Amino acid sequence: MYRYFISLLIFWVAHLGLTATAQPLAADEFRVTLLGTGSPAPAMNRFGPGVLIQAGGKNLLIDCGRGTTQRLWQAGLKLGQVDAVLLTHLHSDHVVGLPDLWLTGWLEAAYAQRKGPLVVLGPVGTQNLMDGLQQAFAWDIKARIADQGLSPEAIKSSVTEIQPGPVYNSGGVTVTAIEVNHGDLLHPAFGYRIDYGRRSVTVSGDTRLTDNLIKHASGTDLLIHQVAAVRPELLKLPTFQVIMAHHTSPEEAGIVFSRVKPKLAVFYHFVLLGTPTVPPVTEKEVLDRTRTTYPGPLIIGEDRMAFQIEPDRVTQMPPRSP
Repeated sequence: MYRYFISLLIFWVAHLGLTATAQPLAADEFRVTLLGTGSPAPAMNRFGPGVLIQAGGKNLLIDCGRGTTQRLWQAGLKLGQVDAVLLTHLHSDHVVGLPDLWLTGWLEAAYAQRKGPLVVLGPVGTQNLMDGLQQAFAWDIKARIADQGLSPEAIKSSVTEIQPGPVYNSGGVTVTAIEVNHGDLLHPAFGYRIDYGRRSVTVSGDTRLTDNLIKHASGTDLLIHQVAAVRPELLKLPTFQVIMAHHTSPEEAGIVFSRVKPKLAVFYHFVLLGTPTVPPVTEKEVLDRTRTTYPGPLIIGEDRMAFQIEPDRVTQMPPRSP
C-alpha cells in the first residue's frame, strides 16, 4: 500500500507539474525573454526561435519553434497563459512547436490550463496551418474529449491572417506588423514592433537588410535581430549562397543597428553555417564582424536571457524560473 501511494504521488507530480510558478510581474513591467535563439540545427543550447513579450498583463509569443513549451514553463508561465502567438512566417523552424503549445496547453494539468481557443496571428497560410493541425490530430482530440472530458472549445484556434500595420491592441499593448524581406519566394514575412507605455521592442524575424524594418524600428528601445554567417570559402557553393541571400550578415545587422539606434541590440536566431571540414563562424566572430559597422550596445543572445525595458534603459535580468 505504501508503494502504491508513493507511485501515485510521483505520477501526479510528473503529470500535473506541481511546482510553484514564478512571481507575477509588476503592473507596469515590460519584460522580454528569449525562449529560443537557434535555427533548424538541433542544438541543445539553442532551441527554436521564440520570444516572449510580457507587458500590460499580456503574454505574447513571437514564433513557436522547437522546445518553446519547455522554455515557457522554465520562465514560470503556464502554457495556457499565452494570450496570442504571432508568427513571423511559416518556415518549419518557426512553427514546429505550435502543435505542442496548442495541444499540451489544452490539458488540465497545472502547466497547461488554456480556457479558450489558441489565438494565432500570422501571414497568409496560417489558417491552412491550423486547419491542417486540426485534421492531423483529430484522433487525439476526439479521444481526449471522450476519455478526459476536455473542453471542445479550448482546442479550437482563433486565426487572423494579418497585413502590415497594427494587428493587436489590448491592455495598453500595441503590436505592429512590419513587412520584411526574407526572399522573393518567401513572401510575406513579418517582423513585429511592440509598444507599451512609451517603451518598445522590435523583433526582426527572418530578413535580409530591409529599409522597411529600419523605418518602423526607428527609436525602439530593444532591437532583437536575427543573424547569419558563413566563411568565405563556403560562399562559393550555391547552397550557402541561397541561405545567405535570405538572411542578414553581421556587417549588415550592424548597419541596421546604427540606423535604428536602439538602447540595446540583441542577436537571436543564429544561422551559423559550416561543413564537416569547414567549421561554422563563431559567436565571437559574429560580434567582431558586427563591430565593423556598429559601435553601440550589443549582446549575443542566449536561450532564457531576459530583459526589462524601463523608460530610460534596457536592463538584462536573471532568467525567471518556476
